[in-house]
Amino acid sequence: MSENKRINTIIVGAAGRDFHNFNMVYRGRAEYNVVAFTAAQIPNIAGRKYPAALAGGLYPKGIPIHEEKDLERLIADHNVDEVVFSYSDVTYRRVMSLGSRATAAGAHFKILGTRETTVKSTRPVISVCAVRTGSGKSQTSRKVAKLLHESGFRVAAVRHPMPYGDLEKQKVQRFAALADLKKHKCTIEEMEEYEPHIVSGTIIYAGVDYEAILRQAENDADVIIWDGGNNDLPFYKPDLHIVVADPLRTGDELTYYPSEANLRIADVVIINKIDSAAPEAVVKLRANIRSVNAKAKIIDAASPIMLERNELVAGKKVLVIEDGPTLTHGEMKIGAGTVAAQKFGAAEIIDPRPYATGEIQKTFQAYPKIGTLLPAMGYSDRQVHDLEKTINKVPCDVVIIGTPIDLNRIVKIRKPALRATYDLEEIGEPNLQTVLKDFTKNIKRH
Repeated sequence: MSENKRINTIIVGAAGRDFHNFNMVYRGRAEYNVVAFTAAQIPNIAGRKYPAALAGGLYPKGIPIHEEKDLERLIADHNVDEVVFSYSDVTYRRVMSLGSRATAAGAHFKILGTRETTVKSTRPVISVCAVRTGSGKSQTSRKVAKLLHESGFRVAAVRHPMPYGDLEKQKVQRFAALADLKKHKCTIEEMEEYEPHIVSGTIIYAGVDYEAILRQAENDADVIIWDGGNNDLPFYKPDLHIVVADPLRTGDELTYYPSEANLRIADVVIINKIDSAAPEAVVKLRANIRSVNAKAKIIDAASPIMLERNELVAGKKVLVIEDGPTLTHGEMKIGAGTVAAQKFGAAEIIDPRPYATGEIQKTFQAYPKIGTLLPAMGYSDRQVHDLEKTINKVPCDVVIIGTPIDLNRIVKIRKPALRATYDLEEIGEPNLQTVLKDFTKNIKRH
């Protein structure tokens, strides 16, 4: 390769980790020429651009985002030297299949390490990550924030990116009140993550440029919580790294990327859902954790389900709505709503697929194994409209909402709609309170 030739690069992503990796490793470095991002997992990402205002002076026209299926053509058209894999919650087989596509087309295939892709904070950072989408990160982050608040610390949570709108306007987003959700035109998935923090009194940040986000969040907090997405690694260098593991999917922690990497660097591993998992699955999960991390503290926990007005469920036909990403790329077959329906005696869970409309029908086509549950998809106004229409077409007596937000604020549901809620409850010792007491003993309150 000539000394003067820039290294033509494609970053394979899903509108999150890919942008962060670019910002940390490629932005402003003249030896690289990032010709494109590719998009997967999330609808309506391809066809846009990573804007020039975020990409920096080397990219005055921004960087185009293409469909992942076009990878080979892009490699050929742009004489690409390397392909950088930059998204999460995928099997090792899928990662290496993409690697094979890249190398067969003539390019190198790379995965970036944590040294160059984590930002160091001036405040202590607690990261909460997981081995799969839907393991229980959200309730764990909320519990950590609650315990820190009770100890008198100012807390800011920073959420893994979900940049589905105007990327330039989403450079740094701060959410301190529910009105900020509307101000920033949040999708349902974003609201599912932000609203519980806001309601509990925690300021939450998100956006695209995570170093800029961190510097602003540090002004609000004594302690920063990194509230991870999917099973991705933290964007910030953690001083305490908590990873949530799921015994309902034992084995995934060693066969999905970057699950195993998360486990290997964990200070604390929480085995969640012990109340609903088979004992042998918990034993196997514990052994798998120890096979890659002999030193981490292991906390046993459950996330018991509560349901408002649960007397309305017994003997009724119900429609269950669950968190979208948990069902789609998280591949879960049940969620909080399903557990609530079974626990409180529903006669039948109605299959929503025959009644799916528009964008919701497309979701079922893209993820045919979802089954008799309705994912709360809302990445666009069109999807929200089709979600509402689908809900109201389903012939049921009661709707059970298993998402973390009050979906009634977003769509008009014409049947009784009940919210299933869940919080993390540790079982025995060690627990988060003892872990955090030890961690915070030398942290100053500002």
